[in-house]
Amino acid sequence: MEAEQIVPGERSATAGQPDTPTGPLTGVVVVDAATLFAGPLAATILGDYGADVVKVEHPDRGDPSRTHGASKDGIGLWWKMLGRNKRTVTANIGRPEGADLLKRLLARADVLIENFRPGTLERWGLSPRTLLEMNPRLVIARVTGFGQFGPYAKRPGFGTLAESMSGFAAVTGEPGGPPTLPPFGLADGVSALTCVNAIMMALHHRDRPGGGGRGQVIDLAIVEPLLTLLGPQPLVWDQLGQVQPRTGNRSVNNAPRNTYRTRDGRWVAVSTSADSIAERVMRLVGHPEVIGEPWFASGAGRAEHADLLDGHVGAWISRQDLATVVAEFEKAEAAIAPVYDIRDVFTDPQYQALDTITTVDDEDLGPLRMQNVLFRLSETPGSIRWTGRARGADNEEVWGGLGVSAAELAALRDKGVV
Repeated sequence: MEAEQIVPGERSATAGQPDTPTGPLTGVVVVDAATLFAGPLAATILGDYGADVVKVEHPDRGDPSRTHGASKDGIGLWWKMLGRNKRTVTANIGRPEGADLLKRLLARADVLIENFRPGTLERWGLSPRTLLEMNPRLVIARVTGFGQFGPYAKRPGFGTLAESMSGFAAVTGEPGGPPTLPPFGLADGVSALTCVNAIMMALHHRDRPGGGGRGQVIDLAIVEPLLTLLGPQPLVWDQLGQVQPRTGNRSVNNAPRNTYRTRDGRWVAVSTSADSIAERVMRLVGHPEVIGEPWFASGAGRAEHADLLDGHVGAWISRQDLATVVAEFEKAEAAIAPVYDIRDVFTDPQYQALDTITTVDDEDLGPLRMQNVLFRLSETPGSIRWTGRARGADNEEVWGGLGVSAAELAALRDKGVV
């Protein structure tokens, strides 16, 4: 009998204006006082699942992501995704009046995400000790390049430095070629996902029996999460004294694993992490004789014979067009995927079925297509309620809701505080 299928709740994208959040984090108030990517992306993910996220920006500069990358009609496109589901306010929290506004906001908040250099909040009278005395339930996520202590703590830190110092770049690239950095914010993205996990753990501890209803401080150094993704490399160095070399698209753990070009000039990626898949691939490409070799029985053994295996697989694929290659691999129940650029992602039927790229109405640019929320939940699905808004768009609503009168807000605006 076929197992009963639990149908996940639909992720949704709705039009334009802020509304009441829905989702598993409804009622959780998050203050995003970070800039650029790791901290703000963590806040975006929390907002996607119902958290009320208030983005606090400098009144003059705002988050630099507003002007990073491509723009249309002078409007930054990256911000439209990174700023979604966030109410936006301005405050110069380096000034006493701005710091006071932030304190008033944090007195009612569950989470603060910040990425100032260590010591900066303390200098402004906003140390974690001060904030936790004011609101013992607050979870404070401090996202920096190198952490809150140590010889590099005060250095400016970006994801590129983490990709370099973690060992990621050292193993990425062709043999004999230079170390290769990713052309997107890999370390920032991994750190954002890590930050979300840390925040959810801290909230869970706070709210469970025995947690005492107390928040805590999260110290997340961007240089660290990528190390976990490097798998056994630290152990291999520690126990065997071996440093993983650059191997291009090949893996040191199994083969065949590479990209191969089809007859019609397209590229496909093949993976054979499972021994059974490796056997199916070699039968498909007409070389079952290698399956009986003693070295074929393990991924490491196959990796040592990658030249031979790549030659067989590459030769077969080069004689077929893309449609034939994919169809034959699927028939053989072997693992393959076309190498897509973003145009292919938009038109792929599986992505369309999942609504991975969804359409959201934007108040500035009209319908926008962007990444949907990360995953589907059967009972409490996430949603995109609105895209990134103008700097300070919600000043009156948020600061007014904290008791700041229109006259006080005007005076603070005249002083450059908001």
